[in-house]
Amino acid sequence: MAERIAAVLPARNEQESLPDVLRVLAERGLAQVLVVDNGSTDATADAARRGGAEVVNEPKRGYGQACLAGIAALRPEISVVVFLDADGSDDLADMPQLVGPIERGEAEMVLGSRVLGEREQGALSFQQRFGNWLATRLMQLLLGARYTDLGPFRAIRRETLERLGMRDQDYGWTIEMQIKAHRAGLRIVEVPVRYRRRRAGQSKISGTLRGTVGAGVKIIWTILRYALSP
Repeated sequence: MAERIAAVLPARNEQESLPDVLRVLAERGLAQVLVVDNGSTDATADAARRGGAEVVNEPKRGYGQACLAGIAALRPEISVVVFLDADGSDDLADMPQLVGPIERGEAEMVLGSRVLGEREQGALSFQQRFGNWLATRLMQLLLGARYTDLGPFRAIRRETLERLGMRDQDYGWTIEMQIKAHRAGLRIVEVPVRYRRRRAGQSKISGTLRGTVGAGVKIIWTILRYALSP
C-alpha cells in the first residue's frame, strides 16, 4: 500500500518565504500539507492558505509546540510525517531521499543531515555549526547515540512518532526525538541533504542572541537530563 505522506511546517512570520516552499510542495502530491501558524504577526496564515496548505493556529510560541499542534491535526490516513522549515532553507528536491527508506521498509525514521550534504555559503552560522558538533558529540559520549546533525528536515513513520510520546515544546524538540528514537531501538537512517540560506525574514534562533543562547542551553540540558535518567 502506498504511503500517505504529510508535511508539517512550523511557521512564525514567514509570509515572504512560504509561497515558494508551498509551490514546490504542491508538486510533490502529498496527502496533506500543514502550516502551523505559531503566533505570527504578519500574513503567514493567508500566505499558507493561498498556497494550498491547511492552517493550524497555535498561538503558544515554541518550535516543539508548533510541531505537536501539527501532529494533532494529521488526518487519520496519514502514515508518514515529514517535518521541514518554512523559510526555504531545506531543498525539497531531497524529499524522496528522506521518505524513500521508510517506503522501502528500511527505516522508521530518516534524518536529513546538513553536515553530510552540501551547504550554501552562510547557511549555517559558526554558532550553529559549533552547537551542532557539541550536541552530537555529547549524545555519542553520554548516550551512545551516533548522529551527525540535529537538522529539522526529517521523516518518520506516524505510528512510530506516536509511540515516542514527544513532549518538548521548544528548542529541545529535535534532540528529544533523536534520543527517544535511539533508546527505542528504531531503525534510523541519516541521508545527506542540501541546505540553503533562508529565503526571507530572520531566523528565530540563529538570528537573535536570545534565540541562540536559549536553544543551546535547552539542547545541552535535554541531553544531560536523558543521560541522568534511566
